[in-house]
Amino acid sequence: MRAATSIYFFEGDVRFFGEGPCRLLRGIEECGSLRASAAKMNLSYSKAITIVSRAEEALGFPLTEKKIGGKGGGGSKLTPQAIAFLEKYEAYREACYEANRKLYLDFFSE
Repeated sequence: MRAATSIYFFEGDVRFFGEGPCRLLRGIEECGSLRASAAKMNLSYSKAITIVSRAEEALGFPLTEKKIGGKGGGGSKLTPQAIAFLEKYEAYREACYEANRKLYLDFFSE
């Protein structure tokens, strides 16, 4: 038996951030492209745009900077605010996981 913890952020009743958006943004950081990050996650590009837009609206700041295509092609990169938010989210997520592990042992260890 094991316990699982999921971390989601809501604005009102609308979930706007969790593991999926986190992975999508880290993929942009890795690939340099929202489209490539979405493809890596088997997400449609339009769904990825919706995810990013919803999070930007809830957070009140842009998460990506877009580079329009041309000779070298287009792409995206994370804004400094996005990088700082991801670092906080990931630290918070790890703290929640650790707290859950400790509570699980407190309640269910023999």
